Amino acid sequence: MPLNVIPTAIADVLVLVPQVFEDDRGSFVESFNARAFAAATGVETTFVQDNHSLSGRRVLRGMHYQISHPQGKLIRVIEGSVFDVAVDLRRSSPTFGRWVGEVLSAENRRQMWIPPGFAHGFVVLGERAQCLYKTTDYWYPEFERTVLWNDPDIGIAWPIAFAPQLADKDAKALPLSAVETFAWLLPSPKSN
Repeated sequence: MPLNVIPTAIADVLVLVPQVFEDDRGSFVESFNARAFAAATGVETTFVQDNHSLSGRRVLRGMHYQISHPQGKLIRVIEGSVFDVAVDLRRSSPTFGRWVGEVLSAENRRQMWIPPGFAHGFVVLGERAQCLYKTTDYWYPEFERTVLWNDPDIGIAWPIAFAPQLADKDAKALPLSAVETFAWLLPSPKSN
């Protein structure tokens, strides 16, 4: 599974582009291989849960995180296209409160690695999108938190010209200044 790793403006968040094998029959992609992932990113982790979301037109999901049992996430899209976003919530990080975003689509096959300590969300860019993501810890609803998707202090530049469809918890989310954040800073993936 040769992986091309594309750094982002936040060193710990990575965009991964797997090798695609195509011929007259179609295509083949090895979507995950633990050895190749560790070799390409420097991150050795165990994924314990796979999630699959289907979202319709104009849906924005986010910005979610778990304050206890924080999850690292490896996200990919198998149908449609999304703008995927990570916000650094690690108070001791030099990039605390900053965000990075990437278009992930079934066509470009890009994946985004978001380590624990980040809020995550995405907006659908077309009629619908299906996202698959692996997590490094289980879902604990009692520890789930949400930071406001359009908090001006974060300033996410969502590439949309419409009012997104939001879940109630996303519409009522708190700004960065009022949410619980992480006191610790994880080492960057390249330091392992």
